[in-house]
Amino acid sequence: MKREQISKNIVADLKELAALTSDADGAQRVAWTPTFKKATEWFTQKMQAAGADVWTDAAGNSWAKFAGESKECIVIGSHLDSVPDGGWLDGALGVVAGMGIGAYGLADKKPAKTLYVVGWADEEGVAFGKSCLGSSAVSGIVTSKDVLPLIHQENGRSFSDVWQEYGLDANRIGEAHTAFAKLPVKAYLELHIEQAPLLALAKKSVACVYGVCGCNRQYITFRGQQGHCGSPVALRQDAFIAAAQTTLDLREIALKYDSYCTVGNIEVKPDLTTISPGYCRISLDQRSIKPETMQTIVAEAKAAAQKHAQDGRLTVEFEPIWQAAPILFDAQLVEDCNAAVEEETGARHSMYSAPLHDAVPLNAVVPSVMMFAQSDPGISHCKEENTPQPQLEEAIRAFIRLAEKELGTSFAE
Repeated sequence: MKREQISKNIVADLKELAALTSDADGAQRVAWTPTFKKATEWFTQKMQAAGADVWTDAAGNSWAKFAGESKECIVIGSHLDSVPDGGWLDGALGVVAGMGIGAYGLADKKPAKTLYVVGWADEEGVAFGKSCLGSSAVSGIVTSKDVLPLIHQENGRSFSDVWQEYGLDANRIGEAHTAFAKLPVKAYLELHIEQAPLLALAKKSVACVYGVCGCNRQYITFRGQQGHCGSPVALRQDAFIAAAQTTLDLREIALKYDSYCTVGNIEVKPDLTTISPGYCRISLDQRSIKPETMQTIVAEAKAAAQKHAQDGRLTVEFEPIWQAAPILFDAQLVEDCNAAVEEETGARHSMYSAPLHDAVPLNAVVPSVMMFAQSDPGISHCKEENTPQPQLEEAIRAFIRLAEKELGTSFAE
């Protein structure tokens, strides 16, 4: 089957999955929910119908295998789960693209290399607060000791109890890495919606992704003295004011260094209308593709918080949450990806990703690369997420070209 028809079939399958697992508010494939189970069952049924070997690994990831002439293999995938009220393409695009390459592209031919298609479990981290759970387990980054203490963020149930409902044993999560490590994987390929408006603004359908930003997350806590709302403003030790002033500085730091910052959580105590707060904690997420910039923006954030704490006669504390260094994808795969984009669109276009993706933990153990499809209106994690169909099909065709290069086959005829 030719690329044009394969891409159209993939879009049709994406719409089928969306109809099955979405409601009026958006995609509802939250990991470890009945709707997520529907998505995994849909994956299994579609892949079995295509003649693939299908199974679920010890980390809850859904797998399909299309045998090639060689045991050497490539892996194509993304995540099957979504955030609540999420977008129809986030994660699903990469999974269904891999499914379509196997089901339609390989229906009448055997590639030089074996193809594995994977739907990663719990990339979003909604249930237990740990992003890229399934792919990190396969990569050996997450083990049973990391997951056993986890508590479900909504219902308070233990990780083990929730997993048991889905036929999984948290104590055996490491077996996913053991099995994956035995595979002679030559490449991991992931197609994903951009989740930002840059491609739409550039009037590009698709881009090669050459790397992913590093990230530093921390809590910054200001402590002062709560007081009466009738007390003189200039004499207060108001923790919220220092946090607010710091937040404004953080935005300027991000703009100054072409980086990213997000203050997404604010906790104020005593949280009463008539009391100036003596306690305020903010979360801070900072990102950059450059290691030296990461160091600079984190240092300047700390200096800004310390300055405003001193000016307000407060104390300030910094509590690390999580951090990851910037990563660059495999140079040869990036070249192949750029070539695929150029062959399909007539021009190369490359960019880095600010959001985290499953390709990051995979890149630690196998050569990896990503491709972005245009997002228009450039927003994600919401029902409005979309890619216009002509741009979506063009991005899928470019990704098919990349898969052809790595599989050692052609869908041109």
